[in-house]
Amino acid sequence: MSSVLYDAPGPRSRRRTAIGSVVAGIAILAVVTLVVLRLAERGQFDAQLWSPWLDPADENFTAVWSLIGEAAANTVLAAALAMAFSLVIGTLLALSRITAAAWYRWAIVGVIELLRGIPVVIAIFFAARVLPQFGIDLPTLWYLVIGLTAYNSVIIAEIVRAGINSLPVGQREAAESIGLRRSQVLGSVLLPQAFRVMLPALISQLVVVLKDTSLGFIISFEETVNTAGIIVQNLHNPIQTYLIIAVLFIVVNYLLSKFAVYLERRLSRGKGVSRKAEDAAMSETGRAGA
Repeated sequence: MSSVLYDAPGPRSRRRTAIGSVVAGIAILAVVTLVVLRLAERGQFDAQLWSPWLDPADENFTAVWSLIGEAAANTVLAAALAMAFSLVIGTLLALSRITAAAWYRWAIVGVIELLRGIPVVIAIFFAARVLPQFGIDLPTLWYLVIGLTAYNSVIIAEIVRAGINSLPVGQREAAESIGLRRSQVLGSVLLPQAFRVMLPALISQLVVVLKDTSLGFIISFEETVNTAGIIVQNLHNPIQTYLIIAVLFIVVNYLLSKFAVYLERRLSRGKGVSRKAEDAAMSETGRAGA
């Protein structure tokens, strides 16, 4: 069946696409082969460079993984705190922007747009350097959390606002017609549906929060990437160390993405079950009335 978005490619187009794919594949393979050969010439595949990570008999194996374990725990803690605060503050900002009167809505919009325009690294650096000037001395963890929250909360606020605005107007009107207050309409009717709609975008932003914890190195926070740099200075194996750290981040982010897919399917299945139950109840009501 032909697509409604574009015309199906003909034999000549399919042939050109196949040739282009083969050429691109050969080019990528050639580049990868060249990189591997260069690394092999420089001894980057020597066992002594990999053994601190892969060989339990190596004298540095336990120390390396202990350091990375502590750093990973710090990373997860910072990410979890920033995620929680960002979700709460972002949701409150979105609701405030939606319900605010025109005479002070500009202040909320101004804060959101200001923080959206600031790079997250600047937010982290600002929290770590400026807050102590006002006598707010906190552990380094909290400066990172404050910086991440300041940036990501406004992003989540826009995601939540977009999710609420994407709902049919009839949802709000139906809730108001039965006498619900504005806060009840938002909390009981609109927000639950909006969160289901914007779940993929929210999970994607939470993955960004996890990756942005690596910016903690600018304030000497002992997270995974900063600790990897210390290991590199002592073992002189940057390619091996950062490759393994990259794999760890990829695995964690992949698991978060799969969790998002699972959660979305679970919520969709629950919605489908409730819809079927509602239809069945309506059908029984109709038969009873007959």
